Amino acid sequence: MSKGDTHILFRRLFQSFLSSVISISLVLFMVGVAALLVLNASSVSDYFKENMTISAILSVEASDQEAEKLASSVEELPFIKSVTCVTKEQGVQEMKDLLGEDFLVAFGSAPIPTSLDLQLEADYLVSDSLKVVEERLMQFPAVEEVVYQESLVDLLNANLEKIGYFLLVLIVLLLFISFVLINNTVRLNVYAKRFSIHTMRLVGATKGFITRPFVAQAFYQGLISGLIAVLGLLGVLSLIRNEFTQLFMLFEFKILLEVMGIVVVSGVLICVLCTVWVVRRLINLNKDELYY
Repeated sequence: MSKGDTHILFRRLFQSFLSSVISISLVLFMVGVAALLVLNASSVSDYFKENMTISAILSVEASDQEAEKLASSVEELPFIKSVTCVTKEQGVQEMKDLLGEDFLVAFGSAPIPTSLDLQLEADYLVSDSLKVVEERLMQFPAVEEVVYQESLVDLLNANLEKIGYFLLVLIVLLLFISFVLINNTVRLNVYAKRFSIHTMRLVGATKGFITRPFVAQAFYQGLISGLIAVLGLLGVLSLIRNEFTQLFMLFEFKILLEVMGIVVVSGVLICVLCTVWVVRRLINLNKDELYY
């Protein structure tokens, strides 16, 4: 074989290997993203729930000092995550921003009472628990009303539940698709060498001897693909950290490492298993079957 032919053959083999790696990497990347979402679904759900605000409206007579004292007492309740005291001046300014500077013209004095903005623990953001929370807050004499959008809470819980089921179905589908695509990619690569496999078989090579080089190639192919997919995940996480810092803080470092490990191991296992299965099938083909 001339130098030119060797170069052409090497280039074709490299292009085939590279295209396979890119295809497998993209599939593993999608699996990794879905796995991150599923494994962190609980944290993301809690994040949205705990950022919903419930307002405890105090009596008009309550002073800002009384409100601050009440806020300290309310903060000790087990279902409270954080409390923010909104003074009368802050309330008036918010209404001015919302309704304009002249909204107080019709009133002799500022009608805005002091209030407490509450963020609850995520487990209490359900209708039944909110009723209990409301009853407990109303036991404080200074609290006149507890305001929250019950329909919004129900809608949030319903949508989060639907999203959870959707992500679960999505990752199952992606795992199935990844297996099919990687299997087809590996199968095409090995099938292209079926005549070489048949020749090796004719000269007395054992099944193990024939299979080993293909398995070694599949191992490195899966490893490189998994590492490329992990780099893609790191890029996505870096983007989230820069653009959505609070959302990034929800991802647990341990889970991130587990997902990256799963992506790499999955790439290696699927490539190796598919290769072994395809090579063993091709070894058993007779001469006529090689052409079909």
